[in-house]
Amino acid sequence: MQKIWITLSLLLSMSSPAWSQTVKVSPEVTSDSVAKVSSRSEFDVIGRTYHAGTPYALPHAMFVIDRRAGNKIFYVNSKKFRFHKDFLYATGLAPLGTDIYKSAYFDEDRRFIVGTIAWQKPVDKWTWELWEGDRASAAHIAIADAAIQASFFERVFFKPNSTRHQEEVLKLSLPIVTEDEIGKGQEYIALNVGSTVGRVHIIDKLDDTVEIGDNEILILRELPASLPPVAGIIVARQSTPLSHVNILAKDWGIPNVYIKDADKLFRELDTKWIRFEATFTNYSYKFADKEILDSYTPPNIRRAPVDLSVRRLAGIASMRKSDSVAFGAKAANLGHLLNRNFADVSIPDGFSVPFFWYDRFMKENGFDKVIEEAIQDIDFVHNPRVRRKKLEELRSAIQKGRIDSALRDEIVRRWKSQLGGRPVFVRSSSNAEDLPNFSGAGLYSSVPNVRSGDQLIEAVKKVWASLWKFEAYEARVRNYVDQQTVYMSALIQIGVDMDRGGVMFSTNPFREKNSDSTYISVVCGHNDPITANGGMPEQIIVEGRSEEHTSEL
Repeated sequence: MQKIWITLSLLLSMSSPAWSQTVKVSPEVTSDSVAKVSSRSEFDVIGRTYHAGTPYALPHAMFVIDRRAGNKIFYVNSKKFRFHKDFLYATGLAPLGTDIYKSAYFDEDRRFIVGTIAWQKPVDKWTWELWEGDRASAAHIAIADAAIQASFFERVFFKPNSTRHQEEVLKLSLPIVTEDEIGKGQEYIALNVGSTVGRVHIIDKLDDTVEIGDNEILILRELPASLPPVAGIIVARQSTPLSHVNILAKDWGIPNVYIKDADKLFRELDTKWIRFEATFTNYSYKFADKEILDSYTPPNIRRAPVDLSVRRLAGIASMRKSDSVAFGAKAANLGHLLNRNFADVSIPDGFSVPFFWYDRFMKENGFDKVIEEAIQDIDFVHNPRVRRKKLEELRSAIQKGRIDSALRDEIVRRWKSQLGGRPVFVRSSSNAEDLPNFSGAGLYSSVPNVRSGDQLIEAVKKVWASLWKFEAYEARVRNYVDQQTVYMSALIQIGVDMDRGGVMFSTNPFREKNSDSTYISVVCGHNDPITANGGMPEQIIVEGRSEEHTSEL
């Protein structure tokens, strides 16, 4: 029997699901979609409705067409799945990690055509539409229209959402319904009602120099493909209520409206704090006075737990889950697994350098002051291009920093005495990962195949520096993690010459209600391509209680 070596990052509970060789398709798949809609009542079973119970109700449901399966159409259970990608991943039509944007929105030879069908009450017609950024050709539109008309109980009209869509549909003889017909020349449309307090930010051109804050009310000329969380959205050009950003706005519970020429009407409010309220029929705003600002409650900043009193280098065998506050979750969880003594599971030996030494290194070299000054600098905070450059400079400086000589000697001594000087991986283990609703997976660096004492010390510094990678910094900002309370440990572990490696989750991330399933991604060789998004792994879902597993290639 082959032995399983646990060297990877695990996001798992300590339960052990049963394994079997029976391969079956999950029985839940049949309830995820239907192949035909024969009546309004059938549509209502799978559809969701925005603004239900009001004159502005918008019943709608997503659809997916699989060209590889002869243009088979799936009318997606849109009460169960929020986005097309959730359905594609959960059903195995698209393996986890597939670039859905590319394969469904941009490629000419795309496998999938994805869109939404809706009942448009203002014109009393059914419409189908694509995302406004979809690069669909006339051929794609024709394929989708044919599949829909053959499987839907009434005529469904194509609704173009972009200039490209309009140009492509002109090559066909398809009846259409435009946004102008539905909006009837309106100068205001509420896509999501509500009230908010925020700082007005007019964005004339959205590029990589524009920083968007979660406390901002954005005024945009047109909607981008996606946005980070914000306080409110005002668009100067009509957009579909079914766009990705509009769905996000609903999830965030923020007002989201179309106001004709908003970028001009609100120009004098740019950078000002206001209270903005949107109803179905109108909007209003007022400058935020002291009373309004005092009542404003920003999101709670999360401070990752840490214990800086622990100075000793500790072997994995001596660790338990509770040691994560000193050594990070990765090292502590490996120690916990080791001490569970699972049969046929081995964990390569290793030891960890606690957060104390990272903190001391940063302070002795003055890097803590560099970080403190950066997060107070206006250009650093508001210009991503500047932020990226400054963080690159910081990581380079950390790599050149002077490490404590006693620590250096102890790391090398322990590598030789405990691990026999064998080749090792130096792995990141931060306190800013495996937090509630923020895993931090794949954000930090590890260094493989370290074979000498000098390489080992340089690898430790590289791991420490990876805490300040641009992507890691941005992820913490978006998840409200305090940048001044994050620390990095270095886990030094014997390397394994592996035939296959992978990553395992203790739940299927796209079927969160099924807590008894385990999701595994596996590649030939080392598991680095998975966390680095460098390839397409084999993916296995293990159903613990049913003793079945589904393998998707």
